[in-house]
Amino acid sequence: PTIVSNTKLMKVYLDNAATTPLRSEVIELMTQSMSSTFGNPSSTHSFGRSAKSMIETARKSIAKHLNCEPQEIIFTSGGTESDNMILRCAVKDLNVKTIVSSVLEHHAVLHPLDELQKEGVNIRYVDLDDNGSPKLDHLESILEADDTLKLVSLMHINNEIGNLLDLDRVGALCKAKCAYFHTDAVQGVGHFKFDLKSQPIDFLSSAAHKFHGPKGIGFTFIRNNTIIDPFIAGGPQERGQRAGTESVHNIIGLQKAVEMAYENLEEESAYILSLKKHFITHLKRLFPTAYFNGLSEDLQKSTYTLVNVALPLEDSKSQLLDFHLDLKGIACSKGSACQAGARLGSHVLGNLKRSEAIKKLPSLRFSFSSFNTLEEIDYVIECLSELQN
Repeated sequence: PTIVSNTKLMKVYLDNAATTPLRSEVIELMTQSMSSTFGNPSSTHSFGRSAKSMIETARKSIAKHLNCEPQEIIFTSGGTESDNMILRCAVKDLNVKTIVSSVLEHHAVLHPLDELQKEGVNIRYVDLDDNGSPKLDHLESILEADDTLKLVSLMHINNEIGNLLDLDRVGALCKAKCAYFHTDAVQGVGHFKFDLKSQPIDFLSSAAHKFHGPKGIGFTFIRNNTIIDPFIAGGPQERGQRAGTESVHNIIGLQKAVEMAYENLEEESAYILSLKKHFITHLKRLFPTAYFNGLSEDLQKSTYTLVNVALPLEDSKSQLLDFHLDLKGIACSKGSACQAGARLGSHVLGNLKRSEAIKKLPSLRFSFSSFNTLEEIDYVIECLSELQN
């Protein structure tokens, strides 16, 4: 079929859950750093001391915004390294014998778990409800099943369907059962407040590029008095917990991104939520039988930054969906759990309890930022309406 359009072309980026554009202020500071602060932070001369000072200033600033101690922040290359570090070091250094997780986790958690299971670690997966959220009664029963030391690894916000985890409830349960608690907070840091002094979280992973910072930099929060050996062996950087010359300009970019995210959090989160509400309202008018995956339609139980929706389109239109959106300059995350061809479907959608009819529909993840406008949202709705012609 031919899709007729009289819509003026725009470029619209709605894939912010994958990565976000850098803030201009972040770019400016990083550029300055690359020009002036190029010394090796491990060197004892003035160039090195200047670089080291900037790293420690960044560490203190990030710790302040998360309400934790500076020494609890370890800089890494991003969320994947942070997840791998915690999972492997928990087994190697903390004598963890059982890791409890969910089949909906990011592959940065799932793949290391597969490897650890082959090495003899007991891996348990908590049951999920119909919306894909962990059943806490089942989690409790797993934690009580035996006396082995356990680590619970559950993500704060699911990157595909946006479900929010109650960190305080899960953390309190882990603490009561003498288990460690790790959360992949890659989609949460910079978008939600954390109080790590009071929240019962032992380990947390984050990545700068999810909140308008640079790629290739993130951090791991490791609670004080939790002693692990370096995941990457080599020099004594990061207090001996992560070897390798620090990427000073990226750390400075991370610092600025964290500062701006939390200084503007109330205003920007309210604005982004208004975009999500507007999008859902008009999407439901356009597609009354649209199915929202997970809890992404629930404004209280999902992140305000994304929507994942299965669109009721006939097969001929579904096959044109990717081409149509790309042609219109719209960037979002495409795919479903049931796809033909070589491309694999989403493991998250594939593990949700959905009807066979819903599974066959194309699912799209639209994720928003403060850089987006109401005009862009209306443009996307208009482009989607052309699929009904």
